[in-house]
Amino acid sequence: MPKARILSRRTLFRGKVFSVTTELVREPNGITARRDVIHHPGSVVILAVDHKKRALLERQFRHAAGKYLWELPAGRIDTGESALAAAKRELREETGYTARRWRRLLFYYASPGFLSETMAVYLAESLTAGRATPEADESIATRFFPIAPLVRAAAAGRLEDGKTISAVLAYAARRQRD
Repeated sequence: MPKARILSRRTLFRGKVFSVTTELVREPNGITARRDVIHHPGSVVILAVDHKKRALLERQFRHAAGKYLWELPAGRIDTGESALAAAKRELREETGYTARRWRRLLFYYASPGFLSETMAVYLAESLTAGRATPEADESIATRFFPIAPLVRAAAAGRLEDGKTISAVLAYAARRQRD
């Protein structure tokens, strides 16, 4: 697959989670353009479903959104870590739960026009409760929700978190197909 050729790159910001560059590129179609890119190592999203077919969601304050949101557990993939290992770690840290069965449900780019972040969505089943160990800056409440009302909420626009909407609808579509 053809790739863009980077003619020049300048780093504008380098932080703990991401960096920002401005790049002069020649794209495969021959167009030369300046592109600003947020570089991110990738994230995982976990759709943890219990034996009653309920999904585990978290409620936490999201500064960029300016409010509390219900969303699936998720987090960044650490350097040298596989996506599956990150998913297992994030579920355990944020919720205390572990799962015996894991399956990748989706893989997508969060916003490919300017962001390199990928999202690997995993289905986690056969759950066992444990003790959460969230990071110092995380205050997370958890609750199980039946899948069917979540699907209706996603379809009606009542869920506001993109990764949660994608995962819930993909899970529902897969259940209909299987």
